[in-house]
Amino acid sequence: MSSPKNSEKPLRIPPWLRVKLPQNKNFTCTSGLIRDLGLNTVCQSAKCPNTWECFGKKVATFLIMGGICTRNCRFCNIISGDLEPLDPTEPKRVAEAAKRLELRHVVVTSVTRDDLPDGGAGHFATTIRAIREELPKATVEVLIPDFQGDEAALRTVLDERPDIMNHNVETVPRLYDAIRPQADYRQSLELLKRSKAIAPGIPTKSGLMVGLGERDSEVMAVLDDLAAVECDIVTVGQYMQPTKDHPLVKRYVPPAGFDEFGAAGRAKGIPHMFSAPLVRSSYNASKFVGGKED
Repeated sequence: MSSPKNSEKPLRIPPWLRVKLPQNKNFTCTSGLIRDLGLNTVCQSAKCPNTWECFGKKVATFLIMGGICTRNCRFCNIISGDLEPLDPTEPKRVAEAAKRLELRHVVVTSVTRDDLPDGGAGHFATTIRAIREELPKATVEVLIPDFQGDEAALRTVLDERPDIMNHNVETVPRLYDAIRPQADYRQSLELLKRSKAIAPGIPTKSGLMVGLGERDSEVMAVLDDLAAVECDIVTVGQYMQPTKDHPLVKRYVPPAGFDEFGAAGRAKGIPHMFSAPLVRSSYNASKFVGGKED
């Protein structure tokens, strides 16, 4: 990934985004468990600012199908490169980790695997089944890629009846060419719409970041689009530059601005809005199990 080609200076990180690292023995236990079982988490791979808090609560979001992605979204810290073959033991290891962590809500996401005929949908399905075998009372949320618009792949995942089906639009459509050149905004909306049509009882969820150069009016338009496809849960969080080689933050939206996004989304008909600077797609995800806050 090349460095941003501009002469802009990085913006100072505002105080509401400065996270204190807690002293918590659970963090070491969680990170050690993930390492010992040979698993990936999006928490670590994406350099999520909430990793210390979540690991401290013995919570993690599992990243399946390896640590290498076939796409190169500019906001993302997950690397692209030589792809790894799917590991048939991974689903059981994810389930074992979830069991040891005593998770009540298990969130599973993946790298994008455009090289696979089904985009990895079958691996998602196997992972859901493995979790249910080990933790029959736990709820399962999947954060899936777009499967290149393949409806059969989407059905493969939905047939396993995850409790929440999540797919992120990530940013406003105008920025896709610059930020998500291998993705398609309308295709992502269509996936959410299809999911609702195929399995209306499974709540749908999506999320986007702000701070990449979008305008507030464009964020509102995305909320309109998500409401139109009957998305049940939407997250809005602040983009933070993972490394100096990633795009610079164009603006830091203050907490009051996130409150406005949340209120606007609810007014547009989205039942559950989770909008705050440090919100990420799977952050405090258990609060929305079944589309209901705790």
